[in-house]
Amino acid sequence: MGRFLVIAGIVLVVLGIAWPLVAKLGLGRLPGDIMWERGNTRVYVPIVTSLVLSVVLSLALYLFSRWRG
Repeated sequence: MGRFLVIAGIVLVVLGIAWPLVAKLGLGRLPGDIMWERGNTRVYVPIVTSLVLSVVLSLALYLFSRWRG
């Protein structure tokens, strides 16, 4: 469990550092992401961004598991 937490922490740090680069790619503002704004209320539902990230992470984990054996 400790090893998993360390790896998860490292992944979160890397994602936090890489976030400005990801924002430049347009992730978070893809067609299909829903944004509703009225007055002081803003609702954002990143449907397509979530799908893209899911596919990329699934592919990366699949390749990692094949590489590891």
